This record gives sequence, structure tokens and C-alpha cells, in this order.
Amino acid sequence: MSNEIRTKAEAWLSESFDAETRAAVQDLLDNKPQELTECFYQDLEFGTGGMRGKMGVGTNRVNIYTIGMATQGLANYMKQHFPVGSAFAVAHDCRNNSALFSETTAKIMEANGFKAYMFDALRPTPELSYAIRELGCKAGVVITASHNPKEYNGYKVYWDDGGQVIAPHDANIIAEVRKISSPEQVNFDGNLDNVEVLGDAFDQKYLDELAKLSLSAEAIKAAKDMKIVFTPIHGTGVKLVPDVLRKIGFANVINVPEQDVVDGNFPTVISPNPENAEALKMALAKAETKGADLVMATDPDADRVGIAVRDNHNKLILLNGNQTGALLLYYLLNAWKENGKLNGNQYIVKTIVTTELLVDMANKFNVEYFDVLTGFKFIANIIKENEGKKQFIGGGEESYGYLAGEFVRDKDAVMSCMLIAETAAWAKQQGKTMYELLADIYVEFGFYKEHLVNVVREGKAGAEEIAKMMEEYRSNPPKSLAGSAVVELRDFNAETITNTVTGNKKPSGLPKSNVLQFLTADGTKVSVRPSGTEPKIKFYFGVKTDLSAKEKMEEALKVADAKIDGIVKELNL
Repeated sequence: MSNEIRTKAEAWLSESFDAETRAAVQDLLDNKPQELTECFYQDLEFGTGGMRGKMGVGTNRVNIYTIGMATQGLANYMKQHFPVGSAFAVAHDCRNNSALFSETTAKIMEANGFKAYMFDALRPTPELSYAIRELGCKAGVVITASHNPKEYNGYKVYWDDGGQVIAPHDANIIAEVRKISSPEQVNFDGNLDNVEVLGDAFDQKYLDELAKLSLSAEAIKAAKDMKIVFTPIHGTGVKLVPDVLRKIGFANVINVPEQDVVDGNFPTVISPNPENAEALKMALAKAETKGADLVMATDPDADRVGIAVRDNHNKLILLNGNQTGALLLYYLLNAWKENGKLNGNQYIVKTIVTTELLVDMANKFNVEYFDVLTGFKFIANIIKENEGKKQFIGGGEESYGYLAGEFVRDKDAVMSCMLIAETAAWAKQQGKTMYELLADIYVEFGFYKEHLVNVVREGKAGAEEIAKMMEEYRSNPPKSLAGSAVVELRDFNAETITNTVTGNKKPSGLPKSNVLQFLTADGTKVSVRPSGTEPKIKFYFGVKTDLSAKEKMEEALKVADAKIDGIVKELNL
């Protein structure tokens, strides 16, 4: 243990820290030098979206003191922009200590002169986004670590538009947080009696707004007894997802009782991530028992959703985020058209690593589309920029997050579950299953298949290796992929798009970001992006092949998988 780490730890033995914290730090000093090093060797980084890390004592852990220092920095920045008395809201998920951290945040904001709102219990992240706009708040925070393991918690910051903070506020908030070097600089002395508590009445306002997005009342009425299995995986979707499904007319919502239990230890799963098949295991078993055709699972803060549908062999299969997004956007576009709501002034938004199938759909319906960098805050910013000028139909990202309407400015799994169920009802009205609807989409637009490969490289050496990999791809990009020539190179760090055939360059039109994309003549797209939150580099593969009839979908899948496998080998992954 270095003297620097010991000195940092011993500072946490002062009277500025509560007795429980002091005792825990003393135990680390006396008995657990390796764990002490992990807890104090650095300060937990406050990044562009907030912070996330393991819970515990120390400067490199999430606790009331690191939460407090972040909140004081945020409060100081807000004071530079908004008058005393401006409103602020905080929400939290199901994780251990989330309620405590939420209360701590509200008290500090109240102590700093802001009108603070706090929910009476756990709530979905998108409801916080809605609350900011509905209550006229200038900023807000959600205490959540999304789908991370149980040891983690986090702190996500939102601005007055209801979206997560972007430039210039993100960097400016970081600068203010870094100025807070000690908990002694934090005003913890807020009065909870002055914090306004939001409860069921506010939930109903949110649910009323969600219900207004429903587009196919007759289809829902005809399919009201459709069996839908839903699990919140111990998280915040437990109440509002079933509520909104029943509110618009679905009468047969089947719960998974063991996973309705709110528990930050997530006792029934290895990871509370709806991207992982294991997290849906109990829901799938329930669906088989009940004969359900649709399974939906939300992550702990209910901003992402994973689904399962029955294939042509009546087997329940999981859909990936691109497939679910394609089904949802296809339904929304058709329903808007059927309801006479398309007039050329509408648009959709997707991230640059999300399927190009959504672009084909937008073009067919004469709807504008926007590509944005990875992160739903960039989708929210497009909505903000077009507010009052154009209508947002919907959007999403491959990582299981979707949104419709404009009153929420972050991905919303409560809303998504409602509209996915409605999509299934709309398909049923036409005599189709969700799988058959997906097959029809592929026949109409071409068969798209996406795949993600994560290459993990830990520590300082790993970070250097990832940087070297990106440098190599920039200096020596592939000339072809799976036998098809690379015709376009997109370097978002250089903010350029290069036609590799003519050599012509044009601006990317997006903010600088360390992402590369290679596009081939046959419609293949490969994206390379180092993760901003984990020690890994991500490779996103998207390929396209023809599909002449839906009966040949399994053949098309084999062709697409073989093409992806070939590209993975070419890139030595």
C-alpha cells in the first residue's frame, strides 16, 4: 500500500464522516490492504453522463460522500445558470442504497436553495425525464446503475429539456464537480420537510400521457385477451408496465411473482440485463406454462426492454435490439399512415450503430431520418432542436432502448412495452404473429442481420492496446469485407466521410467521437468503437442479403451468419 493511498484513507477517519464509514475504513486499514487500495487509489470519475461504480467506502466508490460531492458540484453549476428557488427532481431505482442516495441528493439540493422534488419510492428513469419537463425543473438526477451487477450504483444527470446532459453542460458540470475535493465542501444540511414528494397522482399523469400514444384501439380491443408475460427483473417496471398495458386495454398480463419482488440483490438472475437470455429464463418458462405469445422484460431502471416471440415452429425466441426496434418503428410508421398523420413533416432518429433497415423504412414512408452518435442523449437533442418545427414519430438504438412521442426525452421501456404489445395486437389483426410480421419486413426491405463482438482489454496496458487498435484501423482500413469492396470510410474522430472509390471527402455532420465505420458495396456496415464506460472495444456488424419469400428466412439467416463469421475472422477477432 502506498503512503498516498494510506493518507487518503486516513482522511476518512475524521469527524466529517459518519461512524459507520470510519469503522469500515479502519477495518480496511487494519486488515484488507488490497481492498483498501481499490477503494482509494483514484477518485471515482464523474463523466459526461454522471458516474457509475461499485458501492462502498472510499474515493473510488459510490457512497453518500461521493454522491454528495457530485451533487454539490452540480448545484454550484446550476447556480451559475438559474435563479435561487429553481426546481430540481431526483428519482431512484431498486438498487441497494438507491433510496438513501436519492434522499441525500434531494437534501443537498434543498440546502443549496433549490425547490427539490423526490419520488416516494423507486420509479423508472423515463418518469424522471417526464417530471423535469412537467414540473418545470432545471435539472434532475436518477440514482441507477442500469443493468450493471448488484455491487454497482450510479448517478445520471439530466438538464432542463429532460434529456441527459450534453455539450457544453456536460464538460462544465464535470469541471465544477472536480472543484469539490472534500465532503466538507458539501452542504448536507437540507430539510427533507421542504422536499416535495411525488406519488401515485404523478404516476397517473405520466400514464395518461403514455396512453395518448396508442394508435390502434380496435386492434387492442380485438386482442385484449392476448397473453403477455412481463417481468421487471426486480426493478422499477414492476408497477407501471402492467398498469399501462391494462390502461390501454390488455386484460391478460401475466406476472412472474418471484421477479416482482423489489430487490437490489437481483436474487433470481446472474445479471439483470434484458439483453442476456439468462435474465428472461423465468419469464420464458412462465410463458410456456401459460401459452403466452409475447414476453417482455425491463432492466432495473425500466429504460430498456428485451422481448421474446414465437417463431414458425411455435418456439419462443429472443429478438435482438435491432429486430425489436424494426418491428416497433414499422408499426408506428404504418399506424401514423393509417391514421392520416403523415404529411412529410415527420422524422425518426437512430444511432449510427443501429440497423440501416430503419433508414429503408423511413425512405419508403417519405419520413426524414437522423443518424446520431451512440447514446440516447443525442436522440433527445434532435427532438429538442426540432421541437415545434417537425414531429418526432419514434427512434431507438440497438442496445434495447426506444422512444415515441416528445414528452419523455430518454429511452422509455414503460412506453416501449405498451407499444410493443400494441404492435403484436396490430399484427394479430392482420392474421400474423410478430415473427411473421418481422419476416414480411425482411421480404420487403431485405434481410438484415446484426452482431456485436466485445473485445475486453483490462488495465493500463489494455487501454493502450485498444488505442493502438483504433490507430491501426485508421491508418490501414480494410479494403474489402467478405469479398465486397469497402466504398465508404466514416471517421467520426476526424469528422469526415471518405468515398474510397473517388477519394472525395465530406464532413460527417456529427460531433467528434472515437468511432470508425466501414461500409461496403453490398450493404455491409462494420462499426468500431471503444467503450466509454468499460475496458473494451466494441465491433458492430450489420450485413444484408436478399429474401425472396418469408419461408426462406432460415436460409437467409445462415447466409448472413456466414458472412458475419467471415468478417470476424478477417479482422482477427
